[in-house]
Amino acid sequence: MAVDWLDILRSLAALAFVAGLVLLAASAGRRFLPRLQARLATADRRLAVIETLPLDARNRLVLVRADEKEHLLVLSSGAPVVVATNGTAVVDGRAGSAT
Repeated sequence: MAVDWLDILRSLAALAFVAGLVLLAASAGRRFLPRLQARLATADRRLAVIETLPLDARNRLVLVRADEKEHLLVLSSGAPVVVATNGTAVVDGRAGSAT
């Protein structure tokens, strides 16, 4: 049984078509899923990441809201460090005044 060039070309075209559909679905998912997830999320959530700011390759500054309180955290490869809570600086585990 001999395979002619038309069969090979038809198989490659079908493979390219399926690969294109997969890429199109991935692109649509990347574009529309975050909006859909945000719309489906309920307003009564207690925890939200408000903003993140990369400081360097290993450290990140994160503003988190939990139960109507905002906490400023520094995340690194070690343990997370609370920098401030509701505008009040945290120094050695004690709340101080933010300047």
